[in-house]
Amino acid sequence: MKITVNTEEKERLDVFLVKNTELSSLGLSRSQIKNLIKAGNITLNGEVVKAKGTVALNDQIEVSLPTEKDETPLPEDIPLEVLYEDEDLLIINKPPGLVVHPANGNESGTLVNAALFHCNGQLSTVGGIERPGIVHRLDKDTSGAMVVAKTDRAHTSLVEQFSERKTEKIYLAVGQSHPAKVEDTITVNIGRHPVNRQKMAVLEPPNGKESITKYKVLCHEEKTDSSLILCHLHTGRTHQIRVHMAHIGCPLIGDPIYANPSRQKAKTGRLMLHAWHLSVTH
Repeated sequence: MKITVNTEEKERLDVFLVKNTELSSLGLSRSQIKNLIKAGNITLNGEVVKAKGTVALNDQIEVSLPTEKDETPLPEDIPLEVLYEDEDLLIINKPPGLVVHPANGNESGTLVNAALFHCNGQLSTVGGIERPGIVHRLDKDTSGAMVVAKTDRAHTSLVEQFSERKTEKIYLAVGQSHPAKVEDTITVNIGRHPVNRQKMAVLEPPNGKESITKYKVLCHEEKTDSSLILCHLHTGRTHQIRVHMAHIGCPLIGDPIYANPSRQKAKTGRLMLHAWHLSVTH
C-alpha cells in the first residue's frame, strides 16, 4: 500500500497514519502501527524511520502488511514412546524438553506435531486447530504419561474427567533437602506471582485458587541431600508440585524457576519431575 502525504501540516509519522482513512479501514491501532514501523514494514520515502519521524507534503509512505501465518500445525516425524493406543486414545511417555503444543517461540517440534504424524492426522478437533487432541498438558521439562484424544468423543469425555477431578495423577519428584514431615497434604491457594508473571506463587485467600497435593517421602540420600517424593495431585494448577515443594522448603532438583540448580548438590541437567501414574476411564 502506497500513501502520498497530502497535507502541509507536519506531523509524526504514526500520528499521520492513525488518521489515514486507508489504514483506519483495516482497524490498525496506533500501537500496531508503531510495531509495523519498528519492524520495517512501513517506510518513509524509501527509508526505514522511527514512529516519531516527521512527514511533509508529497512524502511517499509505503506500507507492507505481514501475511497472516497459517496456525495449522504440520505432522513431524518425531519419535514417541507409546504406552497405550487404540482407535480413541493415544497415551505416551513424554520426554523432558518436549513442548506439548505450538506457541510463540515453539511453532514446530511439539508433541502435537509428533502425534499428528504418528496418528496420520487423525486427532480430535474439539481443542481447535492449534491443539488437536490435547486434553491436558505437562510442563516442557516434565516427563511422563500423557493422554491424547484421537476422536472428538474421547476428547469431550476426557476433558470432563480432568475438570471434575475423576482422573488420578501421581508424580515422582526429586526434591532438594527433605520435608519436615515424611507424609502430609499441602492445601494452599496458588496464583500468578505478583511481581514475576512467569512464576506461580502461594497466595493468601481469597486470592488464587485452591491447590491440593498429598505427598510421601520414599527415601532420602545424604550424599546429594535430595529426597525421592511421591506426589498425588488432587487439583491440577499450573506448576502445582513445583510451587508446593518449594513452599515446604524442598524445591525440585533442576528447577530453574523455583530453585537454583547451580547451588544444588545433585546435578541432573533436567527438572526432576515425572508423571509416573495416570488413570482415566475409557
